[in-house]
Amino acid sequence: MADDVRILLVSPDLLSTSRLAGLARPLPARVETLRSLDDEPHDGPFDLMLLDLQALAGDPAVIVARAVKLVERQVERTGRAAKLVAFGPHVQKDRLADAVAAGADEAVSRGELLGSFPGLVKRWVG
Repeated sequence: MADDVRILLVSPDLLSTSRLAGLARPLPARVETLRSLDDEPHDGPFDLMLLDLQALAGDPAVIVARAVKLVERQVERTGRAAKLVAFGPHVQKDRLADAVAAGADEAVSRGELLGSFPGLVKRWVG
């Protein structure tokens, strides 16, 4: 895995953001958080973008389409794309499936993301 993986987490949920930042530290990885897709990231380029479908209200297809635009702007600026991964509660299988159908590279349950974070990051950006 590359030195210092850069992760953009899109979530207004402070518990998720602090937990993922803690899981990222030993990888080593850095997490920048956007509380809303209306905001622009300050850092970058990113290797991975994580979308919190539980904390972001609205249609997953719209959320993913807006996130894809962030990835496209990064590609235009830097020539580098970020993997786009949505996550949410395992009981919301339809929202996760809708995110993949809308263009996310993958969608995983929150439990899988938190429980297997190092392995997943390695798979996505390694």
